[in-house]
Amino acid sequence: MSKTALELKGVQQRFSQASNGWLEVIRSADLKLEPGEMVALVGPSGSGKSTLLHIAGLLEHQAAGDVVIRGTPTRELSDDKRTALRRTTMGFVYQYHHLLPEFSAVENVVLPQMIAGKSKSAARERATSLLRRVGLGERLSHRPAKLSGGEQQRVAIARALANAPAIVLADEPTGNLDVHTADDVFALLAQLVREDRVAALIATHNMEIARRMDRVVTLREGVLGAA
Repeated sequence: MSKTALELKGVQQRFSQASNGWLEVIRSADLKLEPGEMVALVGPSGSGKSTLLHIAGLLEHQAAGDVVIRGTPTRELSDDKRTALRRTTMGFVYQYHHLLPEFSAVENVVLPQMIAGKSKSAARERATSLLRRVGLGERLSHRPAKLSGGEQQRVAIARALANAPAIVLADEPTGNLDVHTADDVFALLAQLVREDRVAALIATHNMEIARRMDRVVTLREGVLGAA
């Protein structure tokens, strides 16, 4: 099996417009991510970065091309198999944390593990360990409303890593944070990616953060290429 965590092969995406035919959002996207590698995805607003992340995360079907996850082509997989592969190999971090407000920090990290079939006790043990790694060992029982924005995003990062994914996809993960907090959250994410050998594709408008990653790719006029 290929050691490459994620490969995009000739990915294209278009959407039908009632009066103007097809809107070509992604015309050509080829990319390989290796374990432990952080790649910044940059481009103007509306360039299709979120669409590309959705395709890479098997949340959206592409019009052409393929998404290969750890050597497994996914284009012909059923929706159930795509869901199972996504659940076991991928973690997601968004600009807004999307934590469940009625659950504590540790419960938010436990839930995706239980959905994946892990026992409650094993899930809680891993959730506690992850939250300690992100500096929230004293905040396990706090609900999101009692956490700062940076703390909430740390919980979201722990949740993304809960099922030991091979790939993390992040869409503007520091976009809602002040400069200092954004720097801290990114540094933490980078540390965890390196330690756990996770491949990370991170969409960002923050070029200072982008330049701290292993490389930068740009989505411009529907074409993905080196910055």
